[in-house]
Amino acid sequence: METYDLITIGGGPAGYAGAIRAGQLKKKVLCIERERLGGTCLNWGCIPSKALLKSAELYQTLQKAASFGFQCGPITVNFEQVMKRSRGVADQMAKGIDFLFKKNKVDSLTGVAHIPESGIVEIKEGPGKGRRFTTTHTLIATGCKARLLPDTPVDGERVMTSREALAMKTLPKKILIVGAGAIGVEFAYFLNAMGAEVALVEMLPQVLPVEDRELAATLERSFKKQGITVHLSARVKNIRVKKTRVALDLVKDDQTTPLEVESLLLAIGVVANTDGLLGPQVSLAMDRGYIQVDDRYESSVKGIYAAGDIIGPPWLAHVATFEAVQAVQGMWGQATPQRVKIFPSCTYCQPQVASIGMTESALKGKGIPYKMGKFPFTASGKAVAIQHTEGFVKMLASEDYGEILGAHIIGPEATELIAEYGLAMRLEATLDEVHQTIHAHPTLSEAVGEAAAAALGHAIHIPN
Repeated sequence: METYDLITIGGGPAGYAGAIRAGQLKKKVLCIERERLGGTCLNWGCIPSKALLKSAELYQTLQKAASFGFQCGPITVNFEQVMKRSRGVADQMAKGIDFLFKKNKVDSLTGVAHIPESGIVEIKEGPGKGRRFTTTHTLIATGCKARLLPDTPVDGERVMTSREALAMKTLPKKILIVGAGAIGVEFAYFLNAMGAEVALVEMLPQVLPVEDRELAATLERSFKKQGITVHLSARVKNIRVKKTRVALDLVKDDQTTPLEVESLLLAIGVVANTDGLLGPQVSLAMDRGYIQVDDRYESSVKGIYAAGDIIGPPWLAHVATFEAVQAVQGMWGQATPQRVKIFPSCTYCQPQVASIGMTESALKGKGIPYKMGKFPFTASGKAVAIQHTEGFVKMLASEDYGEILGAHIIGPEATELIAEYGLAMRLEATLDEVHQTIHAHPTLSEAVGEAAAAALGHAIHIPN
């Protein structure tokens, strides 16, 4: 059997990043991926969905061309081409990972990996079937798969998860999306922008349940203005999949309303992807199906590590990459591994939503005294110039020392602007230090500094 220093199982943001980092350390590395390098994120998640969202944003901008001084004929949607472009973007990025593997001398194989015992990895299915390897370190990075509803089979046309939705051939005229987390919200925005009649259902009392309540309420209002129907504190039951439609009951406030739609999109969360992974001799400590790891990302079995979605929330690609790199560096003593504490969360609908750190409700719940500063994009010259004034920046800081405890943004390029707060929190910067940092004018980033100024009572462009 061929021997490796590290075998990563899964070629997504955790698996491929961990493999490349080990390759940089001159280790002999093999990455086994069941489908295509890049995993769910690159092939069926983050990347292709962002391509679709950009098409939606551009389409909406073109519809407002007259307000920018351009006279255009009717703008029509070629839905097939929109979807084709998205797949092309994913294809391009997958080839990029293959190039990086070759550059860093990382071997890769396609197949379904199985760990019969610690230190052994074999391929059970796929092109590499039957091959067996020994390894000093194994990094499990198999991620998650979509959670399904019982007795509601996914057929890719009437009932879909995000994966099937990313391969749609035609635009459904009427669709119900169950779950208003990031995935559900992004598809609601995209499909509505393309011209579908969209309804969004969430069991909890706000869209984006983990986000700041004020941000969520702002997004809900925006979605309703865009024509998206939003049902909160609601659920679906009695789903009947028929040949050309889906019939179901919407339950809200103890009232049941029958509905019929062309398609149903399930965005109700994820479950750990460990099917067939472990042999009977490999018993890893688990928590609700997720692999438990220590501060070095090592599981309860020596030599077997795990990183990314497979070890539990927050189920974010950038967190997965961080964890895998930390795990690999710790394996060979390059650095003391760090567990994730501060990370940005981003939702790429329009308006965009991004956050980092604690929410106001969390601070109140813990009894932590805080200052709050808020700056609306209506007061941003750049936002007015580009006609994206919806939303605001909110900053939360400790009352005593001004340490930044959280930041929450809804509005133009929120997912880019949040990076400044991430760096500030990493460096333990204070409100005053963010305020005293000169932000170029006119830019959207001025709102980041202005929110800090507002918390200090020093805002120039809004009333204090």
